[in-house]
Amino acid sequence: MVITDLGLMEFDAAYALQQRLVAGIAASTEPETLLLLEHPAVYTIGSGGNEANVLDPSVEVRRINRGGDVTWHGPGQLVGYPLISLDRRGCDLHRYLRFLEELLIRVAADSGVAARRVPGRTGIWTDGGKLASIGVGCRRWVTMHGFALNVAPDLAAFDLINPCGIVACPVTSLTRECGAAVAMAEVRKTVVKLFAPLLAEWMPEKPAERDSIADVVCLGR
Repeated sequence: MVITDLGLMEFDAAYALQQRLVAGIAASTEPETLLLLEHPAVYTIGSGGNEANVLDPSVEVRRINRGGDVTWHGPGQLVGYPLISLDRRGCDLHRYLRFLEELLIRVAADSGVAARRVPGRTGIWTDGGKLASIGVGCRRWVTMHGFALNVAPDLAAFDLINPCGIVACPVTSLTRECGAAVAMAEVRKTVVKLFAPLLAEWMPEKPAERDSIADVVCLGR
């Protein structure tokens, strides 16, 4: 497992890097990888997302090959793109989503924030609102895209959309929940510490279970 901190990176550059690594992982020429980064402000929407959830017609939205609806990425939000070979780990997309939720719940707990799942919705929540979004795609059983954890972003950016397609969805951050600044560097360290051991616990490597090539979009909100 390789974990790479990319700092601030434009969405298109990160997307191209994901595509290259996904092809390499599928061909067994690249290792499984977790990319950690922040994006300059950008709105994206999943392949099946509803553009009616963009409330301001002046907002430019990028449609991409992940699940879920519209969301925002920007400074102060930690984005994680795990590029994982599910073919080696049981070919279970739903368990993979639950693993990402568990990771984020534990990361939030490390900052003193109690987060939880909401039945029927992907992501993690607090009493104050949605703390992190998850939306993934899968190419030849290799995952791409991933999670976006609000550490200390400008939450007003979410006012221009129905976040994840949820009308009047409250959105929060670690900093808001704590009532004090939460350092992005510390949150990154926690993700780095927890990711590989938790992945091994939830989705241990095993012999490939399917020979077919799978191109799937796994819906997330």
